[in-house]
Amino acid sequence: MQREYTEFAAKKACELLAIDSPSGYTAEAAAWVKAAFEELGFKAELTTKGGVLADLGGRDEQDALFLEAHTDTLGAMVAEVKASGRLRLTPLGGMRAENAETENVRVHTRSGKIIEGTVQLCNASVHVNGEYGETKRSFDTVEAVLDEDVKTAEDTRALGVEVGDIVCFEPRTRITASGYIKSRFLDDKLSVGVLLGLAKYLHDSGKTPARKLYAHVTVYEEVGHGGASSVPAGVTEAISVDMGCVGDGLSCTEKQVSICVKDSGGPYSYEVVGKLIDAAKKEGADYALDVYPHYGSDVEATLHAGFDIRHGLIGPGVYASHGYERSHLDGVENTLRVLKGYLGV
Repeated sequence: MQREYTEFAAKKACELLAIDSPSGYTAEAAAWVKAAFEELGFKAELTTKGGVLADLGGRDEQDALFLEAHTDTLGAMVAEVKASGRLRLTPLGGMRAENAETENVRVHTRSGKIIEGTVQLCNASVHVNGEYGETKRSFDTVEAVLDEDVKTAEDTRALGVEVGDIVCFEPRTRITASGYIKSRFLDDKLSVGVLLGLAKYLHDSGKTPARKLYAHVTVYEEVGHGGASSVPAGVTEAISVDMGCVGDGLSCTEKQVSICVKDSGGPYSYEVVGKLIDAAKKEGADYALDVYPHYGSDVEATLHAGFDIRHGLIGPGVYASHGYERSHLDGVENTLRVLKGYLGV
């Protein structure tokens, strides 16, 4: 797998990271993903649920492979316009108040207007608040402070802000000279970039997989049901391409591809895991095998929906998940290598 496809995957991930798309507010990101597959010559369609289903070719339609990644991210929603004009938030997905505090945000109103602000601890000045360090962070003790001249709830509502408006967090994306990729929401926009890198490789090489191949980019993974629908007839295996866990007790690094053997939903298919290991060895990919202690994937939602499939989970190692995340170009390349080997292309 040439480095150009790794760089293409990272470039596309960065473009997608620039589009706000927390769970429930993904139409713009999904349209971008659909167009990106189409630009590479593949047929793609929007599902009724709002995801993207792309047909990447292949011959055997009765033994099809289904690759799943997700473009929805963590975020928040306005739960209350407070008397002060500030906003109480409710999280979308697993956003934690500790990771939300001091982040710049964009409030998307129903009228299309975007209001900027910052999530801060209530009474956020350390020189004033004597309990600043002792205050437990929760969405009851942090608030969104709008960068507008608002002092009352009426002032804020006059801007068009209302309960139910979507609050999106600045991703702060950057790629360092040493190849590290830092951003919020690498989970899982980095892996959407991986799927686009694979699609570009198939397009450029002219190779046709022996098995029919579909890419499903879901839009509700962070709330648990992203992969529960839109599985074409003939699919026998589904592999989530999502972030690999990096942390204490695990062996994966940001430069590796992680092959998950078990997570909170139980073990992954022993057969699929074995074939993923064989593919990694065949392609010379630097990989790690790990058990994820607190994790669930799109493909498990697919199983829970009743589909009769074998399942697997791989992805580039990502550190500080659900915070300011970090991966590496090498992790992207190793993930692409495993997919290439698994497909036999």
